[in-house]
Amino acid sequence: MHALGSVPFGCTSCQGLTAPLPPRTRVRMTHRFSQRLDVVQPSATLAVSARAAALRAQGRTIYPFGVGEPDFDTPIHIRDAAKKALDAGATRYTAVTGTPELKKAIAASSAARRGAPCAPEQVVVGVGAKHSLFNLALALYEPGDEVICPAPYWVSYPEQVRLVGATAVCPETREEDGWLLTPETLQASLSPQTKAVILCTPSNPTGSAYGEKSLRALLEVLEAHDCWLVVDEIYADLVYDGFKQVSALTLAHRDGMKIRDRILVIDGVSKSYAMTGWRIGWSITPPAMAKALDVVQSQSTTNPAAVAQAAAVAALTGPQESIEAMRLRFAARRTRMVAGLGAIPGIRCRAPEGAFYAFADFRALLGKKAKNGPLTDDLAIATFLLEEAGCAAVPGSAFGAPGYLRFSYATSEENIDAGLAAAKAAVEKLG
Repeated sequence: MHALGSVPFGCTSCQGLTAPLPPRTRVRMTHRFSQRLDVVQPSATLAVSARAAALRAQGRTIYPFGVGEPDFDTPIHIRDAAKKALDAGATRYTAVTGTPELKKAIAASSAARRGAPCAPEQVVVGVGAKHSLFNLALALYEPGDEVICPAPYWVSYPEQVRLVGATAVCPETREEDGWLLTPETLQASLSPQTKAVILCTPSNPTGSAYGEKSLRALLEVLEAHDCWLVVDEIYADLVYDGFKQVSALTLAHRDGMKIRDRILVIDGVSKSYAMTGWRIGWSITPPAMAKALDVVQSQSTTNPAAVAQAAAVAALTGPQESIEAMRLRFAARRTRMVAGLGAIPGIRCRAPEGAFYAFADFRALLGKKAKNGPLTDDLAIATFLLEEAGCAAVPGSAFGAPGYLRFSYATSEENIDAGLAAAKAAVEKLG
């Protein structure tokens, strides 16, 4: 080591510097956050939930149509498995990408459901499906890349893309097309910079889902383009009215499509098994991608909680009757929600194929006068419904669809009926 401010003659490690170094200057640090956060918007769903909680704390009755979380308890056999796992010592680190038992269970479940081979080494278990999506963003996207996120989109898709410096391309879909991306719109949105396309089916926020014909048409477009297809299938078990859920992986494998090696599936136990708080999701990818995700996760969370992984094994390998029981309850609630929203003057609501969201058109209320002023946008409408009727719904602009509101029917029938009656009464009083 040399004394500060000087370099001796002939020091080979200093690349021939022979003059004294200038005195060290003190640099004042500005205490600001990373600029990457400047492009990210906070979650609108959590913002609505926070305001609703504040009103509830004041003694107000709040109808929880905001955050998408099943209101059912995690099935008892899953909870019992977690208790046994704790007693057996499931309190330590596991492999970064998940326990062998869970990865084997996920691979077997995926192969059975999707009719496509799946090996444990293709599985990376994350801290929820959102974490698995973020792992993909870190492993795949970089500045200069474009990622197609059809609107309406789940709020985190474009934000994760922007957070890693890539560009989110958000082509609009139309309600009259079932909120589905058409092959023509997809083709027009693709460019040499397209790194990936993200689809959610069934969808958050619209509840729309791609049938076999519409999904195959998109795959045929993507066959000719060298990009990844990320398919979020977290709501795949929750479909209604006889809708036939099909995975892109199923079609690509069955039809021998080249894109099958570029399909990345996101899934988890949160929605189907009412396990949101357990935070277990996963990705199913080609082995080389799984190794890249292992690298990413090893430097962030490491493994998900050992006891939660044991619970997920029980969910996938144990009795499955609870899924159908919840699905039937959601189906009944869907009917009530769509009918109740349609009874509000001026409001239209399409019946969704899946998930547990109704995406309603509230544009007829724009310009109407509430006691706090005119309803100028969907945020003002959502605020009005929360303050006047106690209905916590999420503005559609958060999902790229201004003028719409998302209502979750993952709540009791009593809440749905009472909340929508209160919303109807409030709207009828508008000037």
